Amino acid sequence: MKQIPNFLTLGNLFCGVLAILFTLHTPVFISNINGQDFLVQTPPEIYWASIFIGIAAICDFLDGFAARLLGVNSPMGEQLDSLADLVTFGVAPGMILYHFLSIAYMEQPNAMEISLLAVLPALLLPCFTAYRLARFNTYQAQSSSFTGIPAPAVGILIASFPLVKFYEQVPFSHWLSFSWLLYLILALCCFLMVSNIPFFSFKVKNLSWKDNILRYILVCLTLISIPFLQWVSIAFCIFLYIILSLGKFCFAPNLKDLEK
Repeated sequence: MKQIPNFLTLGNLFCGVLAILFTLHTPVFISNINGQDFLVQTPPEIYWASIFIGIAAICDFLDGFAARLLGVNSPMGEQLDSLADLVTFGVAPGMILYHFLSIAYMEQPNAMEISLLAVLPALLLPCFTAYRLARFNTYQAQSSSFTGIPAPAVGILIASFPLVKFYEQVPFSHWLSFSWLLYLILALCCFLMVSNIPFFSFKVKNLSWKDNILRYILVCLTLISIPFLQWVSIAFCIFLYIILSLGKFCFAPNLKDLEK
């Protein structure tokens, strides 16, 4: 029974590795049209990377819940959790972002002239994720609160891209073909992970409106957005989470109920 949280954490890691495999094994075909234009076609397998990151996020939530329920919190479990999160919410999303940057440049007429350096910034994501997780493990004050956006939130945001792109009929799917937007999202995620901005936790101690108002607002607005935004509602949820946390930071900076 005491090993259940560790098994869930390893499930998180296993799904993260599978997500990387599906990202790397998704070929990109380039068709030359009239000697000028390039048509990029991506088979649907990459969306499995999104699915496995989603499953990993569930395991990540359940391992902490199981550890508290069984009273088996341990330093080894905390370190194992961070190692799994680095792979699942750092390396795997970095590979997805690398893939999408490659597609964005391949859709341009001068695709063959693009340098590898143009897509390497995607690898900054796992680096900043590692820094975020290491800081959390070593910064004593974060035992009861945390600063910087959680790595799973960033991972889930990037993991939603293949779903949005695969179902191209959803709103804003064509935006993922803009390299500048991908760079902007990358820069924003990296900055927020290492920032000192506090983000509220999803741990619920009770169901009262007063203690969970931000959580209720986030859940309700996300549910309302699903019929209109479809898979884009995942990104909407993460950006709304950022806005609500920034609002709380700006207007109620002295509140001490921010937890991991």
